Amino acid sequence: MTQLNTSWSSVKTMRQPPIQDGTAVVRRDSGVVALSAGLPGQAHVYISLVSALLRRLTPPPGHSGLQRIVEDWKEPDEDGPYKFEWRDDFSRDIVPKACHSHNDYWRRVPLYAALAAGCTSVEADIWLTPSDSLLVSHSWLTTTRHRTLRSLYLDPLTSMLSARNVTPASTSRKETGLFDADPNTSVILLIDFKSDGHSTWPALLSQLQPLRDRDWLTYHNGTALHRGALTVVGTGNAPFDLVQQNATNRFVFFDAPLLEVADEQYDTTNSYYASVQMKSAVGRLWFGGLSAEQEDRLEQQIRVAEQKGLKSRYWGEPGWPISLRDRVWRKLMELGVGMLNVDDLVSATRWNWDLCVVAGLVLCGND
Repeated sequence: MTQLNTSWSSVKTMRQPPIQDGTAVVRRDSGVVALSAGLPGQAHVYISLVSALLRRLTPPPGHSGLQRIVEDWKEPDEDGPYKFEWRDDFSRDIVPKACHSHNDYWRRVPLYAALAAGCTSVEADIWLTPSDSLLVSHSWLTTTRHRTLRSLYLDPLTSMLSARNVTPASTSRKETGLFDADPNTSVILLIDFKSDGHSTWPALLSQLQPLRDRDWLTYHNGTALHRGALTVVGTGNAPFDLVQQNATNRFVFFDAPLLEVADEQYDTTNSYYASVQMKSAVGRLWFGGLSAEQEDRLEQQIRVAEQKGLKSRYWGEPGWPISLRDRVWRKLMELGVGMLNVDDLVSATRWNWDLCVVAGLVLCGND
């Protein structure tokens, strides 16, 4: 929550809550302007200065085809997923970044918003239905029939990969990927199995097979790993035994437990990520940030994963206070974390973290 360090408690209680994708900056600014109209003297001047500062420092959105999709996107319905008009500037000026869009389906615009921000990894939680459909939601109670893995992720990815005419995974020289700035970048689709893993596994493979048939997916053929434009990774209840079982045509990889990643069974032939909850990795974080001992633990964990060729990832990092979150983010990047797990796309990819807190005022981030 934005901290104004004044007695105006109404500023805190009357503002609209932000949404996850970071567009709260504009709403926060509007709320400040509206409230300032009824304040006298110095307070009015202070609020006006805050408003001007927000407008000045808020990073503008890009002008790519992906950003146009984000602006026009609609929820999937009985006619299927949102269909976009292809533009040649699809990913123009978007620099791919090692950030993971945590619980991506909660965003106002799943998938596209993360790609427009440059994040190269997105997360979808799936539930198996009796008809073998895969519904996307954090809990079963909030599932809806139109929000499926196909409608939110696989069909849109198929449309993008087709329009981009991406280089097949079996070709070593990658000339076309989803990002113009780096065609070699593979987008990661992290599938969090919420329903029983062994029951869900066949349905997932069936839905992924068309993308595998077109040679778009990263795969291991028993002797070599071939990087595709899209890499699929299973986590949650994903069955490691079934991941290993598919030895000569493996196109779903595992999210290995980071604290156990030294185990010889986890390597690049079967795993991609090595993840752990932040609290489990280093214990409780206080407002002062990471202690020297906690930093040493993180560095050791990250190094072990790196030596195995896996991408380290921490989930459950602090989201507030914003200054603490940014200190943790910065330290993880300094230590070489494989993928930064983020909820706030705008703060993670467009803000200068050193400008997120100015004179005690939080200028970016979620409440």
